[in-house]
Amino acid sequence: MRKFLFNTSVLSAVFGVIGIARTTASGPRDWRLVLMWIGWATNVAIAVGTVIEDSRADELEEY
Repeated sequence: MRKFLFNTSVLSAVFGVIGIARTTASGPRDWRLVLMWIGWATNVAIAVGTVIEDSRADELEEY
């Protein structure tokens, strides 16, 4: 769990939701807003997947 909390790509992806949340609260609700949320979710998924892949590679190097 620590590897996710201290990874800068995961942190930046998670904190990126602040701008999208502000836009959702104050901006118009149209198709661009949906694309912003999809883009954010994709960014988080890629960041988490990268951390998982790196940790697996580190485990293989140990053996």
